[in-house]
Amino acid sequence: MGLIAGVFYIFACDIMPSLARSDDRVYIEVMQNINDVIQNPVFFLSFMGALLLTAVSAWQLRGSPYRRWVWAALAAYTLAFLFTVVVNIPLNNDLANAGDPAKIADPAAVRERFEDPWVAWNVVRALLSTLALACLARALVLHGRYGRSGRRQASEYLESAAGSSASR
Repeated sequence: MGLIAGVFYIFACDIMPSLARSDDRVYIEVMQNINDVIQNPVFFLSFMGALLLTAVSAWQLRGSPYRRWVWAALAAYTLAFLFTVVVNIPLNNDLANAGDPAKIADPAAVRERFEDPWVAWNVVRALLSTLALACLARALVLHGRYGRSGRRQASEYLESAAGSSASR
């Protein structure tokens, strides 16, 4: 989840603002290249893995007292995943179908149809995936504190020192 949240974050904070400084043909060419190159096994492992592993965690922790945090993470990332599939990927496909940037008659119009909606929905994806990461982190902290039982677990280190005169 952290990897995919970072991908969306870096697009929101650096890549898209940097590309915004480019002329229309350069912008289109670079985004077409990014959209082509990002379709690789490493990215898909992160993109799909975040959803799958969060779903598995939600199922495994269904009886735990902090399961709501994992289910909230699953809901947040599911929305980010759906926005990617329903909004960002179709925009990417439209940009690819525009063809060679050097041969596009009106690159400004192509860019205008793509840039603002893609950037806006990417910010939504970044926020949702970061929220999902925060929820998973909270569940992990609670799991460390309470375990699966839901009862507070004492630290083995502190337990062993409880009777020692050196620790007082």
